[in-house]
Amino acid sequence: MMILCFALILSFVSCSNTRVDEKKQIYIGVTCYDQKDTFIGELIETFKKECASLDTDKYDISMTIMDAAGSQRAQDDQVQEMIEDGCNVLCINLADRTDLSHIINAAMEKDIPIIFFNREPVDEDLNRWDKLYYVGAKAKQSGQMQGELIADYIKNNPGVDKNGDGRIQYVILEGEMGHQDAIVRTESVTESMKNNGLQIEKLSCQIANWNRAQAQNRMTQLIGQYKNSIELVIANNDAMALGAIDAYEKLGVTESNVPAFFGVDGTDDGLEAVQQSKLAATVYNDKEGQAMAMAQLAYLAATGGSMKNIKFEDKKYVYLPYEKVTPDNVNEFVKDEQ
Repeated sequence: MMILCFALILSFVSCSNTRVDEKKQIYIGVTCYDQKDTFIGELIETFKKECASLDTDKYDISMTIMDAAGSQRAQDDQVQEMIEDGCNVLCINLADRTDLSHIINAAMEKDIPIIFFNREPVDEDLNRWDKLYYVGAKAKQSGQMQGELIADYIKNNPGVDKNGDGRIQYVILEGEMGHQDAIVRTESVTESMKNNGLQIEKLSCQIANWNRAQAQNRMTQLIGQYKNSIELVIANNDAMALGAIDAYEKLGVTESNVPAFFGVDGTDDGLEAVQQSKLAATVYNDKEGQAMAMAQLAYLAATGGSMKNIKFEDKKYVYLPYEKVTPDNVNEFVKDEQ
């Protein structure tokens, strides 16, 4: 009887070990162009939560997150390091969307799928291999919505035209020199304002690299140059819009001479600024939807699962729509953040 009990115990331990061993590991390698970018930081935090919430009894998910700090060369090295460490799938927010041949070649050599996010590669690069994907939003839509928000706001607040000349004098804070989303947002918001019946006059367009502090500096210079002639500030993202607001607050400009401010992204700080009526409106970039799509796509790419339920465009692109945020509906988006 003792021998039999001992044998049963050994059998139980052996079976338990087998069950533990059956749970496999998924290692996701993530690298972003600049984790200090407010929207990117919030998107990655949401992505981590989505990966942790994936309901799977067969796999454990681990993740390494690296920051390229704006350097494509550094990002190439980071990708190589994660590949050598045995990652199963890569999620990449490109430092330079025009210089990714090294990344693609390294991933193809080891048969590691790549999900690019937020910064869209050119079509020619993404079509080099069937295991390359993109998750993001359509930049043109954000500019169109921003222009519509501006037009609606000015129609309801004609006092924006402070000098009463029938035209709106505006400045643009653009995200980054040569960046596709920045260029498209700038072009489409201008086109959208005109299509919605606004008479506009551009005073200046300044590059502020998506950065709040840089935007504050650029705006301080513009205020010095144009004084109280600026009636509207259009920013490619919330961080730069908030930087422009910072400039006016620091200079102590009287409220009657403060222009209307508009952003894009719907970051936590941006939504709070809309609630406080500092930011007239913003356009919500659906980080929750993007993070969920990235997590599902990463899991399926790593495990070889079926992607028939992924809503692709051209078999490679997953686009999440933007949404307009105004003081009337901002609390709905803040609630989603909590």
